[in-house]
Amino acid sequence: MNGTANGRAPALGGIQLHGATAQVLEAARRNFLVQLEALGLAPYVKSAVEPDAGRPCIRFQLREEFANEWAPDSDTTQLCQVRNLDTQGNSSDLEREILLAMLLGPVAFRFPSHDELASAVRIRKNIVEAARKTMLAFDTNQAERPADCWTYSEDRGFTLLPGTPLIAALQKATQPDESGKLYSFSCYRATEYVILLSIAQEAMTCNPELLRCLQHQGETRAIMSGEFHEVFLREYGSMSDPLPLKYFVPGDRTWFRNPDDHSSDVTGYEGSWVLYLGDGLFTNFWKRAEPYTLTAKCLELFHWRNATYRDQAGELQIDETIVEALVRTSMHDPAEVERILKTMLRLREPKGVYVDGGCIDTSREYPRWVCPGTSDLVLPGH
Repeated sequence: MNGTANGRAPALGGIQLHGATAQVLEAARRNFLVQLEALGLAPYVKSAVEPDAGRPCIRFQLREEFANEWAPDSDTTQLCQVRNLDTQGNSSDLEREILLAMLLGPVAFRFPSHDELASAVRIRKNIVEAARKTMLAFDTNQAERPADCWTYSEDRGFTLLPGTPLIAALQKATQPDESGKLYSFSCYRATEYVILLSIAQEAMTCNPELLRCLQHQGETRAIMSGEFHEVFLREYGSMSDPLPLKYFVPGDRTWFRNPDDHSSDVTGYEGSWVLYLGDGLFTNFWKRAEPYTLTAKCLELFHWRNATYRDQAGELQIDETIVEALVRTSMHDPAEVERILKTMLRLREPKGVYVDGGCIDTSREYPRWVCPGTSDLVLPGH
């Protein structure tokens, strides 16, 4: 595990700014300090100049005494409560939570400029705000999009109709407030749409050429699944060097694994892809007004094993009505909740292994750099 048993902050995490020259780095340092001071965070942050592959860099971290008090064992799910942040009603508080969580990071978030750091924070805010508005029709087998924006083919997936703006089309597909309808697609695909929307919204301001390329890509061929991960995202944490169980940054994408061998054979129930909203909450794309707590998510995945049945075709299925009833019953029994969490609130095992692992993934994902001159988001054919 990253982090230590007494909750001391790891030595090599936080936010790392690096630059081609000392002058570039100093400008980035000053700009970040202005940002921290404007948010009232500067007194809680330490910095140090370090070598980085022969180039100058500065590492910013939360001071140890505050890290230990606000996020023992790197648990960022309580940051809003500890710091009395209202991330729903105050956009600056959401920015504060994002930066505090990053400054607590057991793995360094590296940026080649303050512009990239500022864009990364804005993209994370975009992800949270868009995810809060997202709601889908639950269906593990069907896929649909607004017909006035999208078309489908086997070889290209869902692509934009010519002349349809990417941002508006993504909003209409995921946000019923924009379309007046719920569309069916998987939670995995929904996370891709929310992330792509959030990148496009930032590119519209900071890098119009990138937005133009995203628009062209959207009209040409969908980027999905493993390719989406490679093109748009960074992953931090791994099976060999896992993140702390309760370390999340608002805007992270993560996977909750179904650790039950039997029920994980049901299509769509191998696990659950979610976005972290901050304040200890995760997306519930089927009931957006009821986002999951970590406890609620663990209970849901646990009870999948208790709600399986065979349909008329003999295919294994899961009855969501039974799952919801079992979760409600468990929530009223603290001893039962504790028992389930002892099983589920563990790191997941490798693919194909079902022995005694839990549902928590060892890694998280977040978007790549997007600014002109430093972006490392490379679309196919560009």
